[in-house]
Amino acid sequence: MPTEEPRLTTTEVSPLPGLESPATPSEPRPQHWLERGPQKRLMLVSGRSHPDLAADIAAKLGVELCGVSLKTFANGEVYCRYAESIRGADLFIVQSCAGPGSVNDHLVELLVMINAAKLASAKRITAVMPWFPYSRQDKKSAPREPITAKLLADLLETSAGVDRVLTMDLHTGQIQGFFNIPVDHMTALPLFAHYFRDKGLFGDGVVSVSPDAGRAKLARRFGQMLDADLAIMNKTRPGHDEASITEVIGDVAGKTALMGDDMILTGGTLLAGATALREAGAKEVYVFATHGHFVGDALEKLAEAEVAEIVVTDTVHLSPLGRPDKLTVLPVSGLLADTIMNVFADESVSAVFQGENQLF
Repeated sequence: MPTEEPRLTTTEVSPLPGLESPATPSEPRPQHWLERGPQKRLMLVSGRSHPDLAADIAAKLGVELCGVSLKTFANGEVYCRYAESIRGADLFIVQSCAGPGSVNDHLVELLVMINAAKLASAKRITAVMPWFPYSRQDKKSAPREPITAKLLADLLETSAGVDRVLTMDLHTGQIQGFFNIPVDHMTALPLFAHYFRDKGLFGDGVVSVSPDAGRAKLARRFGQMLDADLAIMNKTRPGHDEASITEVIGDVAGKTALMGDDMILTGGTLLAGATALREAGAKEVYVFATHGHFVGDALEKLAEAEVAEIVVTDTVHLSPLGRPDKLTVLPVSGLLADTIMNVFADESVSAVFQGENQLF
């Protein structure tokens, strides 16, 4: 009988330390993007033009304002240094650039802050300018005049290096075309519409009044928000910051007139308009504007004029001292905070207004 060969048994020997065979890497699968860390950071910083508004925006966003050292030397030069690292941050700089005698100072300060952020390697820099300075100088109205709004756009974009601009109620919509970067144009018209509706001012007994032909489209849109009629004023300017109303086009007799503008400087346009509306038979006149500068004695003149109420927003710093009882200030911090969050999250900005923020 054939003999059965013995079976060989093998014993697995663990590899010696340092002689392990390398693990075979798995085949990488292609992706549409690469994840990077750390995640995006939203940082908010304020210039010195309107720190109260910046603090309100920060409170709405649930963040603290980024520390920054801003100084003015004895010769008027501006100094800026960020107190913490902003490398890779999505930085929003709030600067309204408003104030009698200090528009240029705040503007230069904004340019310096943008440049400092650029050199500090911020990933994206957004200039939050609730009021855009020099917006009235958007075209040549006479020979040998500058187009200063375009010059300012070039300074912000090319010289300072800002990546995005967020502003409110430009004097004219064409200023957006002066930039080659995104410009988010917000409007306070829905805030005013809600305010007047809450006061019961809407319907057939109300008329939306445009102070000149240039704002007729905006006045028509505002009238649609209140189910109101439209009236237009024929305005001439005998000089800078002066206005003369020659006639009122539309039926205002026995109605409450709501007259709006983008800004109030000396109040000349609105004072002349209020007088013309009263002479045309308007029952009451309400005046509203997004940017209330009230240069000189403008606030006192409007307080003594035949207007029922003056309504503005807080895009421009307004001292609480000396405010007349008929002045109402609406906050825009919530609107700006929502817009900033949508920009940071790469979501639609027009969704804040349900797609109705293009009014020009």
